[in-house]
Amino acid sequence: MIKSFPIMTVRIKLLTLVALVSGISTGAFAENWPQYRGPHGDGIVTSTVKLTAATKAKQLWKAPTPNGFSSFSVDGGKVFTVVSRDVDGKPAELCIALDAATGRELWATPTGVAKYPGGGESGAENNKGGDGPRSTPTVSGSHVYVYSCDMVLSCLDAATGKLVWSKDVIKEFAGKNISWKSAMSPVSDGSLLYLAGGGAGQAMLALKEGSGDVVWKTGDETMTHATPVVTTLGGVRQVVYLMESGLVAREAATGKALWQFPFQYRTSTACLPVFGGNLVLCTAGYDVGGAACEVTKSDNGFAATQVWRSKGNNPVASLWSPPVYKDGFVYGMISFKKFATGPLKCVDLKTGALKWEQAGFGAGNVILIGDKLVALTDAGEVVIVEATPDAYKEVTRFKAVDGKCWSYPAFADGKLYVRSTKEGACFELN
Repeated sequence: MIKSFPIMTVRIKLLTLVALVSGISTGAFAENWPQYRGPHGDGIVTSTVKLTAATKAKQLWKAPTPNGFSSFSVDGGKVFTVVSRDVDGKPAELCIALDAATGRELWATPTGVAKYPGGGESGAENNKGGDGPRSTPTVSGSHVYVYSCDMVLSCLDAATGKLVWSKDVIKEFAGKNISWKSAMSPVSDGSLLYLAGGGAGQAMLALKEGSGDVVWKTGDETMTHATPVVTTLGGVRQVVYLMESGLVAREAATGKALWQFPFQYRTSTACLPVFGGNLVLCTAGYDVGGAACEVTKSDNGFAATQVWRSKGNNPVASLWSPPVYKDGFVYGMISFKKFATGPLKCVDLKTGALKWEQAGFGAGNVILIGDKLVALTDAGEVVIVEATPDAYKEVTRFKAVDGKCWSYPAFADGKLYVRSTKEGACFELN
């Protein structure tokens, strides 16, 4: 005789099993890192990995990553970035795929011409920037999307690197490039890709993943080097661009105008906006400084109101290194052209007040894993620091790579991925 169970008992057991499986698949490790600044574009890692003074970094592999500041994206057992090499005797940007377990190169596909006005050698002795790609690939499903310095968006097959389609934003959307050429990374959210660079009436673009079909285009603003951010404010999913006019928010699904916040532009803006609840931080170098606005929603729609503004190159002026947010404070390598010597800082997002700073980090980048900051200095050291506004509290550090590190770290499946202008590396943090 078949024994029957009450429906509620079966349902509870099923839910328990689902919870256990979910814990195994997502709780034990970080999510994949499919695009610039991670799955949510905020540099924050969802992980149960605990980083302490006893944490040991085990190097799993190193691989050559010549030239440029493209960061790693990690998804589906592969690691993607953009490098430059000679192809048929000419310098070219190439998207490369590495095996995430071994670092072995799987494929390399040319995506553009590697030529950058004003570039120079990338050695630590001059800090001129270097000729090399700056945009990070975005992975979604079976495709990889790369936005070249000449504003050509390429869709590649993630398994083979074969070109699926491309969109030339300058030719197809009356676009115009900017000084030092585009450094923007495409952003994936849901089934859409977001980027900027088009001309009048089509400055901001949303394209359908897979096909590249235009879903919406809008705006007359001029792009900057800053990558857009997708977030939810007031219950509305929206994509926020930092254009030369300031912050411009559009409804993610339709492109409908939601709100704007003026922010001064001078020479170059490369640091994307950073969100902490309904507060948004803008920061730039070249004597612009920083500002924060509060975004609110009423019956009349959205509005952005200035909370504070700080002019000049200190203390909230960042050239291109976006901070991370935790519990009312932002942490990052916030400085202007203080290469090698620039500080790691903690700033109160509500007031713009500096809580602490520690010199010696340069123009690198930082991610947040749990309650720890993982900072990659521009000299290639990884430094783990407590994410607390009380004081600078270093946990541990280790040398990771040689070369200049102006790219963003990535963390996926319990492994840290970093790269420089010379090499990339993968470390298991135990």
